[in-house]
Amino acid sequence: MRTPLSRVSRRGRVTLVVLAVLLVLIAVTDRAFDIWADWLWFDETGYTDVYSGILTTRALLLATFGLGVGLIVAVNLWLAYRMRPLLRPHSAEQHALDRYRMFLLPRMGTWIALIAGLIGLFAGIAAQNRWQQWLLFTNGGSFGVRDPHFGVDVSFYIFEYPFYRYLLGVGFFAVVVSLLGALGLHYLLGGVRLQGAGDRMTPAARAHLTALVAAFVLLKAAAYFLDRRGLLLGSNPSVDNLNGASYTAISALLPAKEILAWISLVVAVAILVFSNAFARNLVWPGVALALLGISAVVIGGIIPAGVQSFTVKPSPREKESPYIQYSINGTRAAYGITDVKTEQYKADVTVPPGELLTDTTTVPNVRLLDPAVVNDTYTQKQQVRGFYEFAEKLDIDRYEVGGKTQDYVVGVREINYNKLSATQSNWQNKHTVFTHGYGFVAAPANRLVCGGLPYFVSGFLGEQQTQGTEECQSATEQIPTSQPRVYYGEQMSEYAIVGKTGGNDSEFDRPSGNTDQYFTYDGKGGIDVGSMSRRILYATHLRETNFLLSSVFNENSKLMYVREPRARVEKVAPFLTIDGDPYPAVVNGRVLWIVDGYTTASTYPYSTKVDLRGATTDATTGEGTFAQQRQDINYLRNSVKATVDAYDGTVTLYSFDDSDPVLRAWNKAFGGKLVKPSSQIPRELTDHLRYPVDQFKVQRDLLSRFHVTAPNEFFSQQDFWQVPADPANNGQEKQPPYYVLAKMPQQDDLNFQLTAAVVPRNRANLAALVSGYYVDGKPVLQVYELPDNTNIQGPAQVHQKMVNQDQARQDITLLESSDSRPVFGNLLSLPIAGGMLYVQPLYIRSTSQDNSFPFLNKVLVNFGDYAAYANTLQAGLEGLVTQANNGRPPAGQAQPPSGTQPPPSNGTQPGANQALVTAAANVQTAIAEVRAAQQSGDFERYGRALKQLDEAMKAFEEAQKAAAAAGSATPSTPPSGSPGASAPPSAPASSAPPG
Repeated sequence: MRTPLSRVSRRGRVTLVVLAVLLVLIAVTDRAFDIWADWLWFDETGYTDVYSGILTTRALLLATFGLGVGLIVAVNLWLAYRMRPLLRPHSAEQHALDRYRMFLLPRMGTWIALIAGLIGLFAGIAAQNRWQQWLLFTNGGSFGVRDPHFGVDVSFYIFEYPFYRYLLGVGFFAVVVSLLGALGLHYLLGGVRLQGAGDRMTPAARAHLTALVAAFVLLKAAAYFLDRRGLLLGSNPSVDNLNGASYTAISALLPAKEILAWISLVVAVAILVFSNAFARNLVWPGVALALLGISAVVIGGIIPAGVQSFTVKPSPREKESPYIQYSINGTRAAYGITDVKTEQYKADVTVPPGELLTDTTTVPNVRLLDPAVVNDTYTQKQQVRGFYEFAEKLDIDRYEVGGKTQDYVVGVREINYNKLSATQSNWQNKHTVFTHGYGFVAAPANRLVCGGLPYFVSGFLGEQQTQGTEECQSATEQIPTSQPRVYYGEQMSEYAIVGKTGGNDSEFDRPSGNTDQYFTYDGKGGIDVGSMSRRILYATHLRETNFLLSSVFNENSKLMYVREPRARVEKVAPFLTIDGDPYPAVVNGRVLWIVDGYTTASTYPYSTKVDLRGATTDATTGEGTFAQQRQDINYLRNSVKATVDAYDGTVTLYSFDDSDPVLRAWNKAFGGKLVKPSSQIPRELTDHLRYPVDQFKVQRDLLSRFHVTAPNEFFSQQDFWQVPADPANNGQEKQPPYYVLAKMPQQDDLNFQLTAAVVPRNRANLAALVSGYYVDGKPVLQVYELPDNTNIQGPAQVHQKMVNQDQARQDITLLESSDSRPVFGNLLSLPIAGGMLYVQPLYIRSTSQDNSFPFLNKVLVNFGDYAAYANTLQAGLEGLVTQANNGRPPAGQAQPPSGTQPPPSNGTQPGANQALVTAAANVQTAIAEVRAAQQSGDFERYGRALKQLDEAMKAFEEAQKAAAAAGSATPSTPPSGSPGASAPPSAPASSAPPG
């Protein structure tokens, strides 16, 4: 018989073989180069144990499961071949199969090896991706906590259960493939026949195939036994979004699984016995399988459904109560919210007290700079060169300067490679000249100067900035750095080549006056690429021929890649889930990126699962913070604090939760020295650790339900909360939590804490505040719960109330209809003086300029029933207290605060004094200057013009009052040139809150 291959010439067959060999060699060589490059990267970071451990484990799993599955399939195919009948009956069916036998039989061993090898290869490739499960399975320890039903340590569910499930899956796959392959081969070789006289199956074929069916049923019995434990990971059908076993699962499904497991064992034996020892046919084995299927439907499906419908549904609260309690306890333990401190906060003071003006803790530290808003302000005021840029969202940290601790909005000046010009973007410039950023820039979060701009205290590159007699930045570096260069940062997406043998420095460092400074990297970071072999390696690995052609390389050349801090930690510790908001800090004079790492699991018994991406997504996600991957978890610990040195890329992993069994298992898997103990965290670093954002979001999401610990109340869901929509973002996304330096009720001192407000489900008033912070390096989670009958308004209500004040609405409407737009900052909720103080900054940003930036314009404040709108926080608080002392009605019905847009006039009615005319003329002049500043695009001039306009309007108000007192009529029509659609509101804020 001639096959398609036999019709190809000898030269053609040789060509095909050579091409196939070349393709394999190219693929293997490429993979080998990638492994070599990765090894050099891990060697540079000092984590070769991680890479070698992962590589070895993957290879072991690939070989073990590949050989195991391949061997099982090969043995069964070989048995089918060996058991073939020597004589086959004559029939049309058998004659039709002869051509296939003639093709396969001469090389049957080769075909069996090829088929089994391919199946084993695919199984091995799939298995090597389970390296994390294997390492946890072999290195897991005890949790010291037992499940409430079986008394089994939780470690079984976290470390062993997932791998057992995978083993069963592999077993089912191998048996099913073997069964199908053996059945096909038996049919091909005549052991199974569909036509002709006599038995349809030879005794040998029947014994072989029924043995495989019995093996499948035995695996099913093992699966039923394992399913018993898996019931504790299921969902409760009587309660929405609650995981864990239910009344039906324990009362009906648990015994059903046990019964079905024993039935499966009996059926497996029956199949073997009746098929080969007694009846020697497939009738009784078929009956046994049918009974197993019927039993599975009745015992495992119909009976539990009946229990759920007729026993649980009539009285679910009573039946499910103990299981709800198990789920509450398990969830709180798995997410670290068991020890949350709950304080009752009445918030019954609704009249602004004088204490708001005398407070020396919380109020002086109220943050007016929103890190999600002012990044462009930092870029424009501290950019110096067009390719410098700050992160899309800046960060908050605290520093002690001049003996006083306060929070600062911080960022590092990095290179945005997308902002390089065409000339700057060629390969040599991009990778060897523009290699690093420069400077750690910080500004106090509560201080505004020079017309609503941050007061910069570090990271200067340009000259001292002033506006008139007012300084716009400090005279000296208040947060000095010994090494301000940033080679590793959030925007460092390109690789860099550094190092030289002599001559001039080639790396652009920073501008200095009218000249540019250049620099040569002298740190320990980077991989040596001076030799030709290394250049060939990375030319292949990075797909870049310039490694071979360019003259920039020398014996001192180093290559830096994977320079983003989050990606760097993720590569060093791939078993960690990395927080989406790394932040820079100056520690002992060096700029370090601090990255929070989480250990997670999805098999903690009686713990409710959450979608990590869904729980952590809010208004700032994707805009300066990284979105988490979609994965369901039911265990979360912030077990690792990692640092990445911004200059040399050194990655250091510190244990932050030494008691976490999952972290201990990972540390053991990689030699026991991968993660440094918490006792080795430097004190200077501890001062900059903060409660991680993504963990807080998950805990906040869970506390909105699991603050209710009584099962009956949990079932009713009447006291559940929800995260409010962000009023600063048009209410489209959840409100993000915010860092504040404040002293909350029941706290002994100022704490740098992550805080968020929650509201009752489907209601808008305030329900509680959640706050997370560290005390002596230990996490504390605190909830301030308001009474159920509270009338304290929530964030959305307060925002609407504040912006609907008469003057605020006028200014906002004016902004929205002009060449600028209002930008609302984060709405802070601060419990103080027995009530609730809300503060929200209002920024203004031009829409007619490409390089515009926001600056603070006004401050909105609310306390109880009173709201104010002012130039500064101090003025706003004074307005609140004044309203309260004067017995004035709540804002919105009250007269607007100072800074009201005056109605200037074209002239005065008879009897009006000359001062009023002069004041109106001054307003006209100020308006003209504002318009001219807008058109010029000079934002400093624009700020000065707004300040001048504000002063002119105040003078006009005073003139109006004087005219009214003198009995003259006030103007009723505006002067020509009065603020129209393009005029901005009154001057921006320019001073700090009370200190």
